[in-house]
Amino acid sequence: MHLLALSAAAADLLQTLLAHAQPADMAVSQFFEKRRTGSRERARLADAAYAVLRRKRWYEHLARRFEAEAPAGFANSADWPVPRRMALLALLDGEGGENSDFSDAPAELRPWLAACRALQSQPASLPEACRHNLPDWLAAALQASMTQQPQDFWPLAEALLQAAPLDLRVNAMKAKRPAVAAALAASGIQTQETPWSPWGLRVAGKPRLTHLPAWQQGLVQVQDEGSQLLALLTQARRGQLVVDFCAGAGGKTLALGAMMRGAGRLYAFDASAYRLQGLQPRLARSGLGNVHTAAIAHERDARLNALQGKADAVLVDAPCSGLGTLRRAPGLKWRTRPEDIARLAEQQFSIAQSAARLVKPGGRLVYATCSLLPQENEAVAQALSNALPGFAPLHAGDVLAAAKVPQAARLTTEAGHLRLWPHLHGTDGFFAAVWQRR
Repeated sequence: MHLLALSAAAADLLQTLLAHAQPADMAVSQFFEKRRTGSRERARLADAAYAVLRRKRWYEHLARRFEAEAPAGFANSADWPVPRRMALLALLDGEGGENSDFSDAPAELRPWLAACRALQSQPASLPEACRHNLPDWLAAALQASMTQQPQDFWPLAEALLQAAPLDLRVNAMKAKRPAVAAALAASGIQTQETPWSPWGLRVAGKPRLTHLPAWQQGLVQVQDEGSQLLALLTQARRGQLVVDFCAGAGGKTLALGAMMRGAGRLYAFDASAYRLQGLQPRLARSGLGNVHTAAIAHERDARLNALQGKADAVLVDAPCSGLGTLRRAPGLKWRTRPEDIARLAEQQFSIAQSAARLVKPGGRLVYATCSLLPQENEAVAQALSNALPGFAPLHAGDVLAAAKVPQAARLTTEAGHLRLWPHLHGTDGFFAAVWQRR
């Protein structure tokens, strides 16, 4: 496919990703179902679209900054709207980077492209917005939340612009981590052990995994290291009754089940039956036989009453903005609005307060999000502590240390919460607070 056709297709894909709230990988798959393109072209198109999502303000600046260098009428040309200009720049960056000679680009566009390249070589001269590539409201919110460590903002912003690594969780019920690493290496997949999760393997590159014996036998699942640590906070074990209250597609459900060695009762609830359907094939590979799934209407569904006061542990990975996952879902920052955060915080409090009813005396409640914002994290945790006088806060660092997580204190705050940051820990951004019912 010629560069001009690629830029048009990449612009279409970019606009699709910006317009839809569904996960980006799903939107990409659906986009290509309607187009006949080769695997190499698909990869180029997807990479270009993701590059623009990550650095949209940067590419917008370039697209508009040098309209004077382009041919007459370029600024208003229906053939070259801003999304297509951004896509063209991203395609050239991905293909040749600084070494691209623009030989595939139309001759009349080369002066503009050369001017863009010159500016790219001097990033420090750009406006701050073009460097952090965040909406103004989000940049301000993050800076306001980091007043004690203001120097961390720019490392965080840079980390959020990178692609996330591919982490696997070894199914401890079936195999040990070194043996799985060796099996993957025999299949040509190089890994290294994650620094904190005892089950994690970080994969070099983005290889295809689903055809491998280790995958098909249920020895590994894809799961960010930070998400694995959330399961550890429950200290779930064999024979207990454990609830994953917002299970989604069940990544943490499977981790909890492995901790329980498949013995006891593990409930996976979610308000979306569609999301829970994604758990079924993963369950089949995992070897777990103790998982009970149910789609509930809301957090106070009457069917939950039978479990009131009976659970040894309840994990509430609450619906959130997902802003801690921008490395893998960069489109979220352009779709999320400040008013969404206030609405989500109310919902998170309501869900966690309702889930707390299921915890038995001596049992554990874990509230977690994959957000970076204190409104969804510390503020909700404080509101829960105020509303649940029968629950005593536990220090997440102590819980993780008891689970033999190395240097657990580096993962927690003075208030005792788990706080994971992409620039500090190499994980997605996560928060968790832990309580024990008196």
